[in-house]
Amino acid sequence: MAGDTLLAALLLLFDLLLLIAAAPASSMKPWYVAVPVDLAMTVPIVFRRRSPMIVAYVVLAVSVVHSSLHLGSASLTASAISLYTLIVYVGRKQAGLYLGAQVICTGVQLALGWEAGNWVIVIIAALVGAFTWVLGEFVGARRAYHAEVEARLHLLETERDQASRIAVAQERGRIARELHDVVAHAVSVIVVQADGASYAVRSNPELAERAVQTISNTGREALAELRRLLEVLRNEDGAGVPRIPQPDAESLAELVERVRQAGVPVRLEIEGTLAGLPAGVSLGVYRIVQESLTNTLKHAGRGARADVRIERGEELVDVVVTDDGAGKARELVPAERQLPGGNGVIGMRERANVYGGSLDVGPAPGGGWRVHARLPIRLAQ
Repeated sequence: MAGDTLLAALLLLFDLLLLIAAAPASSMKPWYVAVPVDLAMTVPIVFRRRSPMIVAYVVLAVSVVHSSLHLGSASLTASAISLYTLIVYVGRKQAGLYLGAQVICTGVQLALGWEAGNWVIVIIAALVGAFTWVLGEFVGARRAYHAEVEARLHLLETERDQASRIAVAQERGRIARELHDVVAHAVSVIVVQADGASYAVRSNPELAERAVQTISNTGREALAELRRLLEVLRNEDGAGVPRIPQPDAESLAELVERVRQAGVPVRLEIEGTLAGLPAGVSLGVYRIVQESLTNTLKHAGRGARADVRIERGEELVDVVVTDDGAGKARELVPAERQLPGGNGVIGMRERANVYGGSLDVGPAPGGGWRVHARLPIRLAQ
């Protein structure tokens, strides 16, 4: 409002100067009439941005009196400013109606008191109105352009923030899955081996010594994996972090051997070659088998056996992991109920879904537990 106040003050000052200059003339209106009308003509300009419609029609009404008394140019200037304000801040329709009202009022005034020199007034008013309309259109277009640019920038910032949050959430989920796979498998092996060592420490020291050695090796491998993940988390750009390759489906023989050393006999059967699988699918196969055997270690009980069967076809890799649950049938889950599962089952299901595959987890016929995953070899384009 500071600029509009200055504008209104300049209009008032100009009219007052005209009033003073016309003081010797006998036709001059008394100051107590001229000054209030001039104030009523110029003061509404201060509020033209707050209430453009109200100010415009107040100016139109006062301009009739102001121009009738011939008090200066404030009526023409204030009307032009009001028309400009409507075009820029309200819209063309309201501005057009206001311009029509101005033309009607001016036409009636000129018709009631027509003089020879009124053609000059008509031409000046027409030129001022045309210039005001063109200027308002130009400034209004600039304002609309800037508003559109600001809106797009705000939208881009919002999309960027959302994309960053999604990327962070996905990365956190990936790291959480890797931590779970590494820690759960290692801890399960350590617990089973520790239990076996405690039973065999007196009766079979050699067996206990092998179990302790397995615990040591497994702990060191898990510690190395954890350090690698923590280094990735600490270094945002990944500079200086050694690139240790992720395990893949071709490493299943080593995984099965570690589980056998932990005390669970595992039979591994592979039909077709697992070489050449996409990196994500190969890692998914490895992690699903790892989590399934980890669950066998934790839940199947002593004396349990596990079978791992992997078949590679032309389009799918079929992974089936079963255990006999120490020969005891687990509680069957009705088909209409959702299968229970902790973070491990959720992680396996996510890995399968990410690559467009499927995962079925549940009790096996005759007892035990069965994990069946299908992963497409070629990802959907």
